[in-house]
Amino acid sequence: MKRVIVDYAKLTNEILTLLVEKFPEGYDDSNIIRFKNAKNETIEAVEVRTEDTIYLVKVSTKLADRIENFEDDDMVDEPSDDMDALKDLEIADESAEEEDE
Repeated sequence: MKRVIVDYAKLTNEILTLLVEKFPEGYDDSNIIRFKNAKNETIEAVEVRTEDTIYLVKVSTKLADRIENFEDDDMVDEPSDDMDALKDLEIADESAEEEDE
């Protein structure tokens, strides 16, 4: 199985979708994996898997924001009950206003 370390800035929609599916309420400290890289720097990451790859996504506050925004973007695509409120909205007809002048 292939292991890939991914920075939040280079996330694909596929990996971001995997993250949102695995951590729908967000991740916490118990989900974070800590390890040393080749430069002996401590890296913190969360893990998601596909059939052939383990992705270690570096943790940062920007990652949490991106996951949250990705979920918000999905919500925009869902139909809203607010359409009923628009039925009674009156829209001014500009051509009728021009004729009055």
